Amino acid sequence: MALIDLKDLAQRESERVEWKENVADIEDVIKTSVAFANDFSNLGGGYVVCGAKEIKDEHGFQKLVEIGLTSSKLKEIEGKVLTDLREKVYPPIVPLTEELTVSEDRRILVFIIPSSKNAHSYRASGKDASTYYVRIGRETREAKNGILRELLIQKRELEPWDKRINARALLTDIDLIVLREYLQEMKIWDPNKAIEDYLSDNERISSFVSPLAEKERISNILKPRNFTLLMFGKDPLKFVSGAYVVFSIYKGKDRSEPTAERHEITGNLVQQARKCIELLNAETYTAFDKNDNIPNQLKYPLRALQEAVVNCLVHRDYEIDQPARITVFIDRIEIYSPGSLPRAVEKEKFLRGKATPFWRNQSLAYFFNKLQLAQAEGQGVPTILRTMKEEGCPSPIFEIEQESLTCILPAHPRHALIKEIHNIENDIILGKKEQAHKKLLDILEDDPYNFRALDLFCDVTTALNRPKELLSFLLKKNIDLEKLNSNTIINIAETITLVKDDDKLKEFAGKLMKYAKSSALEEKQLERIVISMKKLGQNEELIEFVNNAMSQNKSLTKNTILLENRARAKMDLAKKCIDTGRNSIEFNSTIRAKAWERARQYLYEAERDINYAMENVTSHIEEEYLKRDLEFLHKMKKIAHRPIYRRKDK
Repeated sequence: MALIDLKDLAQRESERVEWKENVADIEDVIKTSVAFANDFSNLGGGYVVCGAKEIKDEHGFQKLVEIGLTSSKLKEIEGKVLTDLREKVYPPIVPLTEELTVSEDRRILVFIIPSSKNAHSYRASGKDASTYYVRIGRETREAKNGILRELLIQKRELEPWDKRINARALLTDIDLIVLREYLQEMKIWDPNKAIEDYLSDNERISSFVSPLAEKERISNILKPRNFTLLMFGKDPLKFVSGAYVVFSIYKGKDRSEPTAERHEITGNLVQQARKCIELLNAETYTAFDKNDNIPNQLKYPLRALQEAVVNCLVHRDYEIDQPARITVFIDRIEIYSPGSLPRAVEKEKFLRGKATPFWRNQSLAYFFNKLQLAQAEGQGVPTILRTMKEEGCPSPIFEIEQESLTCILPAHPRHALIKEIHNIENDIILGKKEQAHKKLLDILEDDPYNFRALDLFCDVTTALNRPKELLSFLLKKNIDLEKLNSNTIINIAETITLVKDDDKLKEFAGKLMKYAKSSALEEKQLERIVISMKKLGQNEELIEFVNNAMSQNKSLTKNTILLENRARAKMDLAKKCIDTGRNSIEFNSTIRAKAWERARQYLYEAERDINYAMENVTSHIEEEYLKRDLEFLHKMKKIAHRPIYRRKDK
């Protein structure tokens, strides 16, 4: 009895059958057999039919044409295929074969290849290396890059990327302070253990997570796993070339806008996620419409943005050396994640939010869940779909490409007023300041937390030399500073510092700086804060702020703007000390002596900052400013020489 019925096979099967009419290339039969055995798409194997082909009939339906092979051709194909599958394929494949009679002198040869638990490779004649093959739809393809990795992982011949050790890294590349902080935050820190105990090859944080380190087979040296570097590494980008985020903001609907705001967000994965979410908070502001049944309407639901960011960072393919990208336009946010959907996830179910949970990086998913940055398993996409719908926003769009997945979140329609803000910006550029001022007040009257409008209002009141109007507006609307992002806070503070001799304004600016300092800031924002603090005369606070920033980020110790402003703050404090030292009426000699000593100490520290800034300065103009500071400092040092007191205090 025949094992198969070709006509039935032609009607029911598609991806599982390869039809070969003349078999001009026997190696092609072998490659296809290897692909069926590898069973990348989990179809159960396949059939290679030699001596038959499929055509379309007059109605457009598939039709089987049985041509058959001669006896000599059949034996040649069968012998070559079986021999090579046994001797040139590793591990060997032993297919079933069947001959089907077409006529007295012709037969069809069928190779039946069942799915295998192994990953098979084929080394063709004249080739130096073996090659893996898979079936994608009805085609046999060489397995390369991500497809090869996924095949090997499916067959358990290659450990998932996140669990592999990184041979280039050492345990010294792990930030022990961050490790302890996150373990405490996840409530899995054991105070009875030393932090080093967690970096062993037998200590498991959870039964769901591999040990953070493993011994390298050759050297027997403990090495961190990839997920350990991403979560707790001092500099993950050093070992994973695509482990950062490019965050861009365009003021229009496309990338033609030349004045885009761009951030390159680095650090460990948790820091990246939190920074991205903080930047996106600026896009979740509310538009107010008193004539609508829902007067307050968010532009984007924060939960949708958070889930999209976490999905992007946790489930991306880190073997692709491209960064993740978050791009903000006036009408949408695009979140680009390297690496397409895993083969195990059905596309249609994914788009409906019904896909079975699947983790490309299971360890990262576990940690983000414990840190409450991610929903429970499989809930990311459903949450995005649900929250966008509840907020009245258009449905999200998922663009699934061969090596990427982009989540597009359209803005709520009410936020078309952003176009108006774009027009206002053009008014400012063209010098129509009063016109822009009036339009901005109209927008802010209904939508006082519109960050872009607030930023432009700062620009306009500065250009009109009326910064007090900004404070009046903020106090009138009782603006909650905690709802503002750090960049807007800095803009407001910079505007307020332009007002002279107004304690109320300075007090409010001080509050703004306090909120700004509590946020995660980039280097340019730190510079702006320090400059504003200097203008406000907050010298002691400035020194403390710069000291803390530099202790947390050693690269800032070479920042000439921070160094110069810290030096100037110390020079101002030295001047106050000198004034005290000279004041023999109000202070006794002991206090005055200490004041002179403190002045000299401040000047010594200021001189050290200026000299170090001179070593790192790159701008000629900045260098000239530093030289002037140094000249003035030397004059102050002469004044601050230990004075000789007359003994009239006795």
